[in-house]
Amino acid sequence: MFNPKRVVFEEAALDYEKGKILLSKFKDKNLDIRYSKSGRVTGIPGKTPSDMYLEGKNTLVVGVRKSLKFQTCKPSAHYQLPLVSGCMGMCEYCYLNTQMGKKPYIKIYANTLEILNKAEEYAKERLPETTIFEGAATSDPIPVEPYSNSLKDTIEYFGKKDNMKFRFVTKFTNIDNLLNLNHNNKTTIRFSINTEKIIQEFEHRTPQIMDRLNAAYKVADAGYKVGFIIAPVFIYDNWKNEYTDLLLTIKNLFRNKEIKFEVISHRFTKRAKQNILDIFPSTLLPMEEEERKFKYGQFGYGKYIYKDQDLNDMKDFFKNNIIKYFGEESINYII
Repeated sequence: MFNPKRVVFEEAALDYEKGKILLSKFKDKNLDIRYSKSGRVTGIPGKTPSDMYLEGKNTLVVGVRKSLKFQTCKPSAHYQLPLVSGCMGMCEYCYLNTQMGKKPYIKIYANTLEILNKAEEYAKERLPETTIFEGAATSDPIPVEPYSNSLKDTIEYFGKKDNMKFRFVTKFTNIDNLLNLNHNNKTTIRFSINTEKIIQEFEHRTPQIMDRLNAAYKVADAGYKVGFIIAPVFIYDNWKNEYTDLLLTIKNLFRNKEIKFEVISHRFTKRAKQNILDIFPSTLLPMEEEERKFKYGQFGYGKYIYKDQDLNDMKDFFKNNIIKYFGEESINYII
């Protein structure tokens, strides 16, 4: 659960019931509470890039989602569902390091119902097809769920719809308040996982692998569809043995459970590399450009991915082992 040092309220958020409830909650916690008429977030301290990053990660904003135009979300869904932005985790490789500014605060949107009603409009445009919405494209919503109830509201909303499905991914484990909801099999909860080495070296302020797997088991027991995103995959000494151990641990824990996998190889942009080096000057992330292949992505900017031989080796490894232990139908995609 996220415990912020300061909370900033956009004044427009206080026109919504959720905003009023959150203000009452945080006033009882004796926190540094601030207000913003314009919606601009100012006053977060920090002199160095590392300090600004850390102080941003300890700041919560309660605001209003003004734009209800949803972004597409390939390959995991048709659209992003913007319930929350930002994440309390401090993963060195995270692409959000290039999107959330130098002080990457976490933001809850108070106008959840407006967002959900807009999602239904998008879904109606695609009838009779089912439309899938991703709730964690630019966030990890679980750490702020005890405050926001945004996932609870969304899961119950989607549970009543025939042409809409919801999915989100998390590294965090405080999911107990979601277990008894009427999800009606319309929500898939995925957990982002990696080897112990990668978690220890790069995924700061996040739960350990067995805590994530145990939380995923609770979710599966509650009747949710469950998936795992193995990402980002790094190629390093002994990587095949360690990722094999991870798959075997899942197989032994999730006997007779239906599991889906998404596998994403590590990649980085030149801008991300510079931001990462500013924030984590001692990082051990492998970002040697000469050892990678440059490729343009779906949003028009270039990124450095593994070279063809390494990438094909990685894809073959995960495809063969996931099929071996879980069946071919368990693979959503490997990229």
